[in-house]
Amino acid sequence: MSDLFALLRHSLAGLRVLVAATLLCGLLYPLVVTGVAQAAFGWRAHGSLVTESGEHTNDPAEAVGSALIGQRNDDEGLFYPRPSAAGDGWDTLSTYGSNLGPEDPDLVKAIRERQREIATREGVSVDQVPADAVTTSASGIDPDISPAYAAIQVSRVARANGLSEGEVTALVAEHTDGRTFGFLGEPRVNVLELNIAVRAQRVE
Repeated sequence: MSDLFALLRHSLAGLRVLVAATLLCGLLYPLVVTGVAQAAFGWRAHGSLVTESGEHTNDPAEAVGSALIGQRNDDEGLFYPRPSAAGDGWDTLSTYGSNLGPEDPDLVKAIRERQREIATREGVSVDQVPADAVTTSASGIDPDISPAYAAIQVSRVARANGLSEGEVTALVAEHTDGRTFGFLGEPRVNVLELNIAVRAQRVE
């Protein structure tokens, strides 16, 4: 009988620990973290949404996109993002890379085809096409491109929008972020924010 009471006592103690841990880690902690994020980093906490004019917003109805998510772009007068292997391309419900090894024949073929296509489109040599222009990111929805990829698109974007190459180059520079904390990663250009700036200066 004493063994039964001991088992019951230990079970109730375990149940109390479970309930306390659930309330603390499953309810209280998430509420505190969410509250702090909303108060201190409101825009980022709501998905880093951007309006058509480039302003930050927390209202999805006002947003044309997120600064954290790459988008498909078919406008020849705007900067193109990296290629995407997420679903049918830039699918936020199927985020992943191609998962192909560096020597996979399909990947090598796709890269060569993209190099030729981009070189022709931008009027540059194949050797000038940077790696991020022809390879997908791990997520498939990378919002950024390298300054090198942006640079080879400047001439096309300038011609299509009635702008000088100097004006477009200046826009690229304005929307180029350096390494995180000064040493992590590489400089990058946010495509959505850059294209919004291009639209704002477009000569109709």
